[in-house]
Amino acid sequence: MIIDEVAKIISPIYMVGGSIRDSLLGKEPKDYDFATPLCPEEIEKAIRKAGRKPYLVGKRFGTIGFKVKYKGKFEYVEVTTFRNEKYKDGSRKPEVVFVRDLSADLSRRDFTINALAQRIDTRKIIDQWEGQKDLKDGIIRCVGKPTHRFKEDPLRMLRACRFSSALGFSIEEKTFIAMAQLCYKILEVSRERWMQELDKLLLSDHPEKGLNYLMGSGLLKFMIPELALQYKYNQNNPHHNFELWEHTIKVVKACPKDINMRWSALLHDSGKPFTRRERWIDGKLIKCNYIKHELVSTEIVKRYANYLHWSNERTETVINIVLNHMSKESPLFSI
Repeated sequence: MIIDEVAKIISPIYMVGGSIRDSLLGKEPKDYDFATPLCPEEIEKAIRKAGRKPYLVGKRFGTIGFKVKYKGKFEYVEVTTFRNEKYKDGSRKPEVVFVRDLSADLSRRDFTINALAQRIDTRKIIDQWEGQKDLKDGIIRCVGKPTHRFKEDPLRMLRACRFSSALGFSIEEKTFIAMAQLCYKILEVSRERWMQELDKLLLSDHPEKGLNYLMGSGLLKFMIPELALQYKYNQNNPHHNFELWEHTIKVVKACPKDINMRWSALLHDSGKPFTRRERWIDGKLIKCNYIKHELVSTEIVKRYANYLHWSNERTETVINIVLNHMSKESPLFSI
């Protein structure tokens, strides 16, 4: 295994975070995360001693890369010194402090399922936050006090929703309550970081779970407020049996795993609440129509394409799908 090749060069060394989480779930990790009590200088020295070239771009943050030969080809890996992070009030850029204690390193992580480690030479699992139990129970739970974790980095609230979508897990009650209390702090996070998480959420196996947590926590009010209007919105139309948000969720879920299609599905009816026309007879609401809502939805897409810094290709594709989604030729029409 590639981890054994790394262990021949750096010792002691641990597999940590997402890579150990995925391994315990029976999945092949997409990326391996390695950590060691060795300081950056010691890591660099060990790499050079093995006759490998160290890549030092991240050295001041404790991360050094190198290549190991595995299955006949060279794979790039990175090893990071155990560290802790100190946040100043009002700042999301922590001061990095190198430590020798694995416990301190794991304690700074976001969720229990990511606060796991395995020493490579002994294969011993280190799990001080009951992450294995949460993996078994399908739970997303913060390490320590949720409000502290989210104040340190509000993006973690969006990551909780993304992990829920990716793994099909539920967010633990105290963690969710903290998200609802601090949802406004997502505005402190760059839109580029939003996009990284939202794209992963939409392309996951269970996008409906993450989207419903975005709605329920209040995060969506601050990220895409037009969608927040859809919650419990009765369409009052004989052609639609579901409330508007439920309809949107079902369309997203039914789409193939194509990011442009799923963004189109998410925003295709965003203009409906603004085009509602009600028909009343004898004081009774008979039905509602949403004539040309696709035009308003398209304008909303244009604004978010600029706001979220979409590529020209994504912008053009999503605009075209949303603008024409009422046509029988639209890929969304039959969903």
